[in-house]
Amino acid sequence: MEVVKQAVKKTYERDQNLTELVSGIIEQVKAEGDKKLLELSEKFDRVVLDKVRVSKETIAAAYEQIDPKTVDALRFAASNISFYAKKQYECLQAMKVSSPVPGVTLGHKLIPIERCGAYIPGGRYPLPSSALMSILTAKIAGVKSVCACCPPSREHGTIHPAVLVAMDIAGADEIYCVGGAQAIAAMAYGTESIGKVNLVVGPGNRFVAEAKRQVLGDVGIDSIAGPSEVLIIADESANPSYVAIDLLAQAEHDPNTKTILVATDRAMIAQVEAKIDEYLGDLETSAIARESWQNNGQIYLVDSEDEAVRFSDEVAPEHLEVQTKDAHALSEKLSNYGSLFIGQYAPVAFGDYVSGTNHILPTMGTAKYSNGVWVGTFIKTSFFQEITEEGCQNLSAACMHLANVEGLFAHKKSVAMRVE
Repeated sequence: MEVVKQAVKKTYERDQNLTELVSGIIEQVKAEGDKKLLELSEKFDRVVLDKVRVSKETIAAAYEQIDPKTVDALRFAASNISFYAKKQYECLQAMKVSSPVPGVTLGHKLIPIERCGAYIPGGRYPLPSSALMSILTAKIAGVKSVCACCPPSREHGTIHPAVLVAMDIAGADEIYCVGGAQAIAAMAYGTESIGKVNLVVGPGNRFVAEAKRQVLGDVGIDSIAGPSEVLIIADESANPSYVAIDLLAQAEHDPNTKTILVATDRAMIAQVEAKIDEYLGDLETSAIARESWQNNGQIYLVDSEDEAVRFSDEVAPEHLEVQTKDAHALSEKLSNYGSLFIGQYAPVAFGDYVSGTNHILPTMGTAKYSNGVWVGTFIKTSFFQEITEEGCQNLSAACMHLANVEGLFAHKKSVAMRVE
């Protein structure tokens, strides 16, 4: 494998200052509640709020502030996301079976989490799509109460209207205008306005990621997300224009985005590099995309598709595109990725918005052992056993022996009392 272009900057690393700053914010929110949320909104977002909960009137007004085509597009996306999530839900089944041991019935129940919090980023761009991905999926999973938090837009003095509309379409039960580490703290521990949740989901910046790491254990989280990532596997049949724009589409997210091209053809690499330079000349987001590509863009020339597969599986990217002659066959060999995009007509953008798959995905190599947000994220698989007197007799000897081996004598006696 030949390294054609290497990253010159780490995309994510924790530091002591960040840890201490976020820890301080969490403790302040725990101690001072809504008052501190309003103070931090003014300090960090430069927006003065009188309350954190968004009113029904403000939500209704948001529909009038955006293009009707935007509302239609959000509803189209919501329909496809709902379809996919419902089909995932249909794959889940409760279970109740008779054990081989007479008198013993085993099983599990699927129990939705009662209350969850959805964090919607609101920094460089409004992200209504993220509201659909988290809130809709939670509601389809059966979560009774979903509270959604998003930082205010300085221009609007509250959450961006497109995001508010998306939250409403998705079915959020409560909407709060608060962002950053303080929003995670509020959902994890509760304030006067925001009730404590059982699970927090959704992407965010490094402050949000660090806050989720620190509250884990007091509340559940989906993952600790790092900067966004894409890896594209391409051969000589790939369209260099498609490959180049797909790399830049990821790069424009953030200066820390990781973009990787793994190719089997040197000539195609040269064409992609030329197209990237061309597109950066007039791309509206070229400043961010250029910085990201220069600092974090990577290109590797590999000898074969099998080498590309091995490299990709080691990286375990958040988004993985396959643009090769037989993309379907190659995709069957891949194991580690958050979301897979097969063929030249499947850019990541479709998964980000409208195809139906969820775009809240594992990053930083965690796709080796984890997956993105789905209906199962919001459902507990809780076990049960029902044991008759006959079953008690049949299980008792082995159970008491093992309890004795472990020296847990109350365990042993709890069985002995029932069979004597």
